[in-house]
Amino acid sequence: MTWIDDGMLERAGRFLWASGRVLEQRRFAFLFGGADDRAGVLTALDAYGTPDGGFAFGLEPDVRGPAAQPISVPSALRVLEETGALHGDRARRLCDWLAGVTAPDGGVPAVLPSLRPYPRPPWLPVPDEPAGDLLATGQIVGPLLRCGIDHPWLKTATDFCRHSIERLRQTHPYEAEAAVDFLDAVPDRAWARRQAARLGDLVRDQRIVLLDPAHPERAAVAPGYAPGEHHLPHDFARSPGSVARAWFTDAELARGLEHLAAQQREDGGWPVPWAKWSATTEVEARPGVTLGALLTLRAYGEESG
Repeated sequence: MTWIDDGMLERAGRFLWASGRVLEQRRFAFLFGGADDRAGVLTALDAYGTPDGGFAFGLEPDVRGPAAQPISVPSALRVLEETGALHGDRARRLCDWLAGVTAPDGGVPAVLPSLRPYPRPPWLPVPDEPAGDLLATGQIVGPLLRCGIDHPWLKTATDFCRHSIERLRQTHPYEAEAAVDFLDAVPDRAWARRQAARLGDLVRDQRIVLLDPAHPERAAVAPGYAPGEHHLPHDFARSPGSVARAWFTDAELARGLEHLAAQQREDGGWPVPWAKWSATTEVEARPGVTLGALLTLRAYGEESG
């Protein structure tokens, strides 16, 4: 089945040209507009870079200010992987920065004390003594492993992710997504399949996935999430090759993708599915959400083709 068509892309393009930041406009032109301009995308990304090797300045719209934060790194890695630029000096410098902010337990915290003076959402506490976080570390290690990066820090972070996933007994959607990011990339595929099967059982047993958008009452909203903030099968299995694809039947996945396609708004963009705390951050987040929706729909359309 074709999940994305020219009309959908045209509407999304109008939205991105009208409302997107330079980075999302460059990404859209590169990913969907036939513009082979990797340099333009990377130049836009570099505007969010910090002198110490991290990323800040609202690259992740919910994290404001000039102090680099680990939770901004997944957004940067996404762009670097899309453009084939996640290698060499860029990867080394980023891993060096991550090594410098890694907690004693071997994991990367979501945020650092340096965020405290700057605006942030109420659900993002700033710790005095940051601890490693699977939600942040899994999203970071996955792309680095997938691109074959070799760095001393990566072994420590990989071990942290493995141990954290093995200990998971209770989880929530964003943490499970991060675990899938790691499981999709870790070289030990037998271990990854075993852990993915167990994690899939947790996700279904704890009802943190909405299997039928027509019946939201059948899914649980995780503590601290906004009312109605549900995750659907494609949020875990963002492409057909993901280990999380086996968690869902064809019908369950199709219902979610139909719902995703129908979520395109009249202005051409997709809505932000998580809690909103600032009008500015919502405006800045929607273009990235829109690109994510298009990429997911294209991935499953290519599978059908």
